Amino acid sequence: MTNYKIQDIEKSFNGHIVKNFGNNNFIIKINDDEHELKIITMNSNKIEFILNQTYHRAKYLDQSTNEMNIVIDNVPMTINLHTHFDKIVYKNSGGGGSGSIKVGLKSQIPGKVVSISVADGDSVQKGDVVCTLESMKMQVQIKAHKDGVVNSIKVKETGTVAKGDLIANIE
Repeated sequence: MTNYKIQDIEKSFNGHIVKNFGNNNFIIKINDDEHELKIITMNSNKIEFILNQTYHRAKYLDQSTNEMNIVIDNVPMTINLHTHFDKIVYKNSGGGGSGSIKVGLKSQIPGKVVSISVADGDSVQKGDVVCTLESMKMQVQIKAHKDGVVNSIKVKETGTVAKGDLIANIE
C-alpha cells in the first residue's frame, strides 16, 4: 500500500489495486472506497483513463524522489509520494539497525546509477549519501548503513544495479 498526499490538502490517502481483471481493467481502493479503473493509454509522459465511468487525462510534468508534478484534466497539482520512501530504502539497505557489522551496502531497488558521492578510501558517517539511483523516474539516495571507510565502490556512473546488488564495501 502506498501513501500519497496532494499538496495544499491536509489529508493524505492510501491507494492500491484490489483486483486486476487484465486488459488494463482494475478495481482500485483509495482509502476505504473501491473504484473501477480502465487505463486507455499510458506512456512516459501521460495517462488516459476512465475512473468510475468518467474520462480523465493526466500529464506528468516532472518527478523526483518524493514529488510528482502533474496536470489532471487541465488542473496542475503536486502529489507527494510515499513520504517515508528514503527512510525505507535506507533501512532496507542495512541502515537503521543497531550494532550493524555488515560490510556490504546493498541496493534494495533496481535502478541506474546517476551519481557516486564517495570514493575508495573516503570516511563516511552512517546516513551519508554514497550514491544516487534513478528508478521509475525517481531519484533515490543510497546512504551509508554505518560509520566507516569506503573499502571499494562496486558501481559505476550510468551503470545499472538490480535489487540486492552490492554498491560498496564499508569497513
